[in-house]
Amino acid sequence: MLDKHERNINYMRISLTDRCNLRCRYCMPETGVDNLSHYSILSLEEMARLVRIASELGIQKIRLTGGEPLVRRNVPQLISYIAQIPGIDDIALTTNGTLFAALAEELKTAGLNRVNFSLDSLVPEKFKYITRRGDLSKVKEAIFEALELDMHPVKINMVVIRGFNDDEIIDFVELARKYPLHVRFIEFMPVGDLLFWKQDRMMPSQDIKAYIEESYALTPQKNILGNGPARYYSLEGGEGSLGFISPMSNHFCGECNRIRLTAEGGLRGCLYDKREVNLKTALKNGSSDEEITELFIRAIKAKPTRHHMNNGWGEENKRKMYQIGG
Repeated sequence: MLDKHERNINYMRISLTDRCNLRCRYCMPETGVDNLSHYSILSLEEMARLVRIASELGIQKIRLTGGEPLVRRNVPQLISYIAQIPGIDDIALTTNGTLFAALAEELKTAGLNRVNFSLDSLVPEKFKYITRRGDLSKVKEAIFEALELDMHPVKINMVVIRGFNDDEIIDFVELARKYPLHVRFIEFMPVGDLLFWKQDRMMPSQDIKAYIEESYALTPQKNILGNGPARYYSLEGGEGSLGFISPMSNHFCGECNRIRLTAEGGLRGCLYDKREVNLKTALKNGSSDEEITELFIRAIKAKPTRHHMNNGWGEENKRKMYQIGG
């Protein structure tokens, strides 16, 4: 399925919930959010139906996100539904990891192929500060459980925040050197009107890479299995790899292959585009597969050329990252 800019749209991210068991300072208010009611979000069966319709348009890859997706019940059941859909060849999960270890085997048995862990600090006190709660040891346990279950590639997403965790960059590099982990350094983005965002806290990917290269030899390599925009490098003598994601300093919109489905059934062509196509109403009104297909096509055709996040999130953009899916 090509959009109007000839980009092949084959990847859909699905937010299972806007709820989260953490309160990361750049993502969610300290008081949390007014949770969506059970009746306002899509059922697992409705999500599976939308994936089936999307697969017939060329969607092949699915990523489950949140909020924190694992706070929603019966995620393995949804994965099992999706795994049975012809044409879907990759099912992935993005999680903060705190609930993952207990569910890991069940998730893999259901059909989960791989997992990304969001982790911004390896220091327990700093981890608790940035998340406002949480136990770092549970995330570490989850990461190594994923490795044990051979969910390759296992990725770690670190949002680099100047003055907070930039002094830990080498510690994260060492994870990729010692273990078959793929560590991605992500530029700090304004993902909501939260006071924690400041322009001078953004460290460009080129600066991160240059800092790492003072101590390590990096060799460009092909993209690790996945659908994201990271530029990957191998470490001499290392088990894993490093990736750099630069939405602020060098946007990758020309290569974007994704659409996003919110827990409420809003279909977005871009994280930063506030326009949504309402699929939930179509589902509730008994629309046919053909009618819903037309709504998918409308959303894909409306996908913008690029984002404008350097201008900030914008007060008129009422949704936040945890509502859209990271």
